[in-house]
Amino acid sequence: MLDQSKIDALRDAPVPPAQHVIDGALCPSLDGAVMEVVSPLDGTVLTTMARGGPADAEAAIQAARRAFDDGRWADLPPATRKAILLRWADLIEQNALELAVLGVRNNGTEIGMALKAEPLSAVQTIRYYAEAIDKIYGQIAPTAPGALGLIHREPVGVVGAIVPWNFPLMIAAWKLAPALAAGNTVVLKPAETASLSLVRLAELALQAGLPAGVLNVVTGPGAQVGQAMSLSYDIDVIVFTGSGGVGRRLLENAAKSNLKRVYLELGGKSPNIVFADAPDLEEAAKAAVNGAFRNAGQVCIAGTRLLVQRSIHDAFVLRLTQLAEAMIVGDPLDMRSDAGAVNSEGQLRQNLRFVEDARAAGRQVVTGGQRILQDTGGYFMAPTIITGVQASDPLAQQEVFGPVLAVIAFEDEDEAIEIANATDYGLAAGIWTADLSRAHRMIRRVKSGLVHVNTYGGSDLTVPLGGMKQSGNGYDKSLHAFDKFLNLKSAWIKL
Repeated sequence: MLDQSKIDALRDAPVPPAQHVIDGALCPSLDGAVMEVVSPLDGTVLTTMARGGPADAEAAIQAARRAFDDGRWADLPPATRKAILLRWADLIEQNALELAVLGVRNNGTEIGMALKAEPLSAVQTIRYYAEAIDKIYGQIAPTAPGALGLIHREPVGVVGAIVPWNFPLMIAAWKLAPALAAGNTVVLKPAETASLSLVRLAELALQAGLPAGVLNVVTGPGAQVGQAMSLSYDIDVIVFTGSGGVGRRLLENAAKSNLKRVYLELGGKSPNIVFADAPDLEEAAKAAVNGAFRNAGQVCIAGTRLLVQRSIHDAFVLRLTQLAEAMIVGDPLDMRSDAGAVNSEGQLRQNLRFVEDARAAGRQVVTGGQRILQDTGGYFMAPTIITGVQASDPLAQQEVFGPVLAVIAFEDEDEAIEIANATDYGLAAGIWTADLSRAHRMIRRVKSGLVHVNTYGGSDLTVPLGGMKQSGNGYDKSLHAFDKFLNLKSAWIKL
């Protein structure tokens, strides 16, 4: 249970300068460089952190390579590795509020969502994969008499994980937990604007008994640290969540170096489709507002294209507007706030440009569309609903990553599918209908890796999350995530 007094006690706690975690120790950048950490809550400098470069990335990579090659982690008995990961999860849980508040001060997510979706989600993820460690089996192939075919599953080696700023703990855990459970070592590169909680996460891992070099964290600009990781011959796999442009560079760098495997989750422009026969239009409206505006719209699967059947369009938009205008946008460390700050001033400017371009194109800004609470110095934006949007508009084609909802009217099922699939993305979708046959048809026809029916968001760890088209490849969550971090090795034995 959240307690505002406990949150307030942590609100102004001093934040020590963040350092890299390399080979089991906190350390500054080799050249001593640091960068300011600006809080989106008020635009002030929260602390500093080490500004890593290629040399720091290389030190972390070599630490991870040594830790993998000498077997200090992969060769431990499965029960021992499980016990260490479970201790790590326990420590995160014990420090959950501290981690949540630190994360909010760093990236602006409202505290209610931050606690659940960040440290507590990471705890669940680490426990899920820890419990699977001693349940990963090889196979015996069907062979003729006189031969035995064995299929082994072995850790890939050194994993480079690059994660974004919107949910740093949750998304990092989706990558770290299965990678470590499979016996790999990791170099983690957080986003520049959301690194603090991940440095703390690595500290807790060491406290739990994770051997030195098994998990390393390098903070700093992606153009230097991420670039060095993707070009390294000593990293075997890159896993990345972020923009399409960076994803392409990672693929290019993998081809230029050792042809390392690269798994990408590159965001989306997810359609949330509401038919007139939805079983509960009020629930659909609430889910649409929450799916578009919580965490200031900074959610990869956010349903930012709302497709509404024409016969209910006007009434549905009216209810959306009422719900959006009732949201409390403000101090994300205040439990009463429904949404917090945009992560950075640059991101806020980008969001506002999308709104102005839509307005210039003749689209209707029904509510919102402006920066608010400017006197706080923070990066706050009003929940924004825009109607009259066409499927070809930039607002319907490009990921905004802010609290901006594009509403598009459709006539029938075929038109809904045509609009829904008319983007380069294919991460998630929502379908609201009481017609079970229609729901199944839509699931098959919509080009998205995750399809919600009569709900939006909230899937758990048992189902994979991954995209189609330019939303990426590979899967986070579920036991399928292990496939990224394990090699198959065949043995053919003459008997």
